[in-house]
Amino acid sequence: MSNDNHQFICKNVNIRCETDESVITSKFKIGNTIQIPIAHGEGRFYCDDATLTEINKNNQVLFRYCDADGNVTKESNPNGAIENIAGICNRNRNVFGMMPHPERASDHVLGNTDGKKIFDSILNTVLA
Repeated sequence: MSNDNHQFICKNVNIRCETDESVITSKFKIGNTIQIPIAHGEGRFYCDDATLTEINKNNQVLFRYCDADGNVTKESNPNGAIENIAGICNRNRNVFGMMPHPERASDHVLGNTDGKKIFDSILNTVLA
């Protein structure tokens, strides 16, 4: 859905890891925070109440928008995503979706390497 403010947003945001039980979060501890860029005008996660209950019950929320200290607050939600959700996976944990762009924070040349941890998690799982 469109961002709450109906504007394109391009900035670094903080996200908090909500599970370590996925390919892309295997190198994280629950509660770890990283700073990742967002760049979108239609990036707000939304779902109906039944779906929200299911993804929370099944531990499918990967990341939530948070402040630098890991607190999930309304102010730390850049686009109005329901429950500050920044990333989810399917029940089988083989399909992932997230609005922040870890590829834009994966090399020193880009000025941020926090996103590399997501790619390292994938390699860690695939090569194990």
